[in-house]
Amino acid sequence: MAGRISSWRDGVLSLGGGLSFVVSLLYGVSRYVTDFESPRPARGAGAAAFDVLLFSVFALHHSLFARTGLKRHVEALVSPALERSVYVWIASALFIGVCAAWQPVGGTVWTMPMPWAALGTALQTAGLVVTVIASRQLDVFSLAGIRQALRQPAATHDHVVRDGMYAFVRHPLYFGWALMVFPAPHMTATRLVFATVSTCYLAVAIPFEERALRREFGAEYDAYAKHVRWRMMPGVY
Repeated sequence: MAGRISSWRDGVLSLGGGLSFVVSLLYGVSRYVTDFESPRPARGAGAAAFDVLLFSVFALHHSLFARTGLKRHVEALVSPALERSVYVWIASALFIGVCAAWQPVGGTVWTMPMPWAALGTALQTAGLVVTVIASRQLDVFSLAGIRQALRQPAATHDHVVRDGMYAFVRHPLYFGWALMVFPAPHMTATRLVFATVSTCYLAVAIPFEERALRREFGAEYDAYAKHVRWRMMPGVY
């Protein structure tokens, strides 16, 4: 009986974590589309510096949870089945906090005339499509911690994913993000700071992620990296 209650509780917590992740993304998109749209009174470099510091707190959480030692502490406090869900809950809350506290930076960087505005919107839509397709190639339920909490076997691949979007760049989710945030037809300074800081964070995180992938897949990942040259942005990085 106790085991059933525990499994039920873990399932509810993990599903709530997955929902919180979706809510945090929707909230971030809402802030980017609406609140970051209007130029605000100039606040100088101080606002941009605050935003960088704010996002660094979010990045620090991700870096700390990537360490095996901290993962073991979390598992001891809750359970190994809930370790990933705890990460998702905290990451979602932090991302909402970052978007809510983001300071406006005065000015407009560019406003695209037609037909360039239509092209910019098309590129942003393409970024969303890339993100959806690349996500479907992964086991999103394991990434959200739901499978672990429900004691279900992971549906992850026992080999490197190298088809679909992953034949184009090694980290298509990050490529999709860059497409979504940078080609805005109306780019305010607030939007540009958010796009730059978040994308730079993803770019910096890639070598650390690939180090873990090489530990997991060994020579297979090395061969994949040679075959798919670009990590995130074709022709750039």
